[in-house]
Amino acid sequence: MKVAIMQPYIFPYIGYFQLINSTDIFVFYDDVNFIKSGWINRNKILINGKENYFTIPLENISSYTLINETKILNTPKTINKLLKSIEQNYKKAPYFDKVYPLITHLLTENRYTFISELAAQSIIEVCKYLGIDKKFLFSSKDFPETKSLERADRLIEITQRLNSNNYINPIGGTELYNKDYFKEKGINLQFIKPFSTPYKQFNEEFIPWLSIIDVLMFNNPSDIKKMLDKYELI
Repeated sequence: MKVAIMQPYIFPYIGYFQLINSTDIFVFYDDVNFIKSGWINRNKILINGKENYFTIPLENISSYTLINETKILNTPKTINKLLKSIEQNYKKAPYFDKVYPLITHLLTENRYTFISELAAQSIIEVCKYLGIDKKFLFSSKDFPETKSLERADRLIEITQRLNSNNYINPIGGTELYNKDYFKEKGINLQFIKPFSTPYKQFNEEFIPWLSIIDVLMFNNPSDIKKMLDKYELI
């Protein structure tokens, strides 16, 4: 059984879903510090044929506040502006009619107080749409007693508590985590290297690594699931 632990991001890029696809259990790492200028509350979509950021507004953004304690700034005007931008820029995409309602429903429900909840649910809803059946957990709810541990030790402890000895981390963690240290604790640490599969967008030149929103708009679920297998574990 394979485990991955990762901060929740709002409609993240396809590499995030490749990480989910490579595991059996996925833990949202939601009780760690918020990352300013990161991907927790923002990502990129096509606007007028070029990549541009979209952002979910938050209250009192601070890197000293936990993700699951960072509140969404409830401004319907901002959300409506984002939805209008998505509609204007993707309404001619082949799967707009199926994907846009999913996005609209999630962003207008108004039942989420914290960005951790909204971001995690954006990921879960996309997985449901794609037919990806995984077990999702939250570090804050399911493993609160591990919070005092050092970063690597906490990942190891959570993996062990899930009766697994296989932990998969994004490729960016190669400078943070030592395979030998994990091995000493009985855990096989692997890093996932994502690959981007080009697909037809509006422009002739493909723009990779945009939000999963872009992937969903231009591809059917069957083709996207094939893309999710395009990764390497090292």
